Amino acid sequence: MARTAKIRKVSHKPSTARRRKSQSKTKARGARRWSQRVTRESDALTLEEGVFTKSTPRKIALSLKRSADRSKRRKSDPYRSAMSMLTFYINRAGKGLSKTRKARLQKAKDELREVYGKE
Repeated sequence: MARTAKIRKVSHKPSTARRRKSQSKTKARGARRWSQRVTRESDALTLEEGVFTKSTPRKIALSLKRSADRSKRRKSDPYRSAMSMLTFYINRAGKGLSKTRKARLQKAKDELREVYGKE
């Protein structure tokens, strides 16, 4: 009986694990750039520079309120536009935020509700 030799296919593509790893890095970089661009060039609101880095939740909320009230491009009422922009920022920047900064932004949500009388 003759034995048949098993032929092994040689692929010039990187292994699946290596390919996934490089794709995830590229995807993560692209996602960062995408959310940064949305925050900067949003059609919903023209934000004051450094709004999310202000020192108190009250200042953040008042800045978002000013931006939302002045905006002519928003598609919803000012409160919803301001709240959605704040939530978007928290969700997209989540991993990169320190605990204190994230807590300040979460408190800014409560301040925003108070400023708009939604509580």
